[in-house]
Amino acid sequence: MRLPFLLFLLAGAALADDALTVQQAVGNALAKHPAIEAGAAGVKAAESRIAQAKGASLPRVSYTEAWMRSNNQVYVFGSLLTQQQFTPANFDINFLNGPGFLNNFQSQVTVDQTIYDNGFRKSQVESARIGKDMAGEENRKTEMQVIAGVLRSYYSAAVAQDRIRVADEAMRSAEADLKRAETRLSAGVTTNADVLALRVHAAATKEQRIRRGYELDMARAELNQAMGLPLDAKYDLTTALKPAGAVTLDRGAIENEAAAGRPETREAQLALKIGEEQRKAARAAMLPEFYFRAGFEADRQRFVTRGGANWLASAGLRWTLFDGGADRARMAEVRHETEQRAAQARLAESYTRLEARRATLDFESANQRLEVTRAAIAMAEESLRIIRNRYESGLTDVTELLRSETAMVEARSRDIEAVRDQVMAAVALESARGQLTKNSELVNR
Repeated sequence: MRLPFLLFLLAGAALADDALTVQQAVGNALAKHPAIEAGAAGVKAAESRIAQAKGASLPRVSYTEAWMRSNNQVYVFGSLLTQQQFTPANFDINFLNGPGFLNNFQSQVTVDQTIYDNGFRKSQVESARIGKDMAGEENRKTEMQVIAGVLRSYYSAAVAQDRIRVADEAMRSAEADLKRAETRLSAGVTTNADVLALRVHAAATKEQRIRRGYELDMARAELNQAMGLPLDAKYDLTTALKPAGAVTLDRGAIENEAAAGRPETREAQLALKIGEEQRKAARAAMLPEFYFRAGFEADRQRFVTRGGANWLASAGLRWTLFDGGADRARMAEVRHETEQRAAQARLAESYTRLEARRATLDFESANQRLEVTRAAIAMAEESLRIIRNRYESGLTDVTELLRSETAMVEARSRDIEAVRDQVMAAVALESARGQLTKNSELVNR
């Protein structure tokens, strides 16, 4: 148990102070996340169920070993015959009425094989195969969720880094403004009130910088958790936070892709197929089943000696004529379950179409917001330049300068958030279409 834990820690340590791209982050999660391991185990379990179903169609070979001892007259008479130890003396009336105790070591090998069962076991095998496909879709859904979670955590950490950059720029700008104000105070062209206001503003930017540092630490810990690494793993995020590429937003086509490609809709359709196979199996169980049986038997007075052997072969038919209505109730159950699954399939398709529409609208909205924030930054930069020049010329007061500084910081912060939201909207859109994988463009940037 210690070695895997040590390797786990070393994996985290190997990332220390190394570069980490978003592609590497997704790769780490797909290799280490417990949800991925659980999904892979589910697929293997489904494969085992296929083997179980196939095994039920093959001959069943059984071996039994038994020991018996009795002086029952019929038992002794029959055992002597099967042991091939019966002699004329055993016809003596005194022996027949009062035989002594007799040992019998009995070995049996039997072979049972179903010849024809109306497709019952075939339906069981097909149900197991469809179950494996469902497990694969569930695993694909889990992978999509893990990838989306890593992208969300990675870019949240990237946002935190960019916010620190903005906070650092705000600190430098506030310190420069303070120095200019102190110079102007020495020259007698401003007041102590202006200098104090700028000192308060500089202190506020430092406070904001401290807060952003804690936000980055938390974002890194959340990313480590999403990757399945120790929370204290250290690395440098090297994939820049930039807008996702353009997407052709044909709403009808996107909704059709979602209905056809989402794991949820595919699982619902596969569940319908399983229902059909269960209906076939339930019907087959009501019909006759033909079977073959063969057996070999050895009976001995001692474990290895004084014995004989015999064999038996038979063929037969099993047909339940009355079971209290259980088979018919099973048919009704399967019919109602199929109706339920059909309704669930329609609901899943409707839900995925709605999710695709929401994701499409969110992506459109995110792109429009991004255009607005980019324009706002340009205007805020120009406004700050003008206000700063006017302040240095004594044409405006410090309040206007501080207002312009704050507007600049807010514009840059909103732009960072808008970029993050646009990327996350692109991730949600690709997830809604059922196409988010480790090979997606959003991962390999």
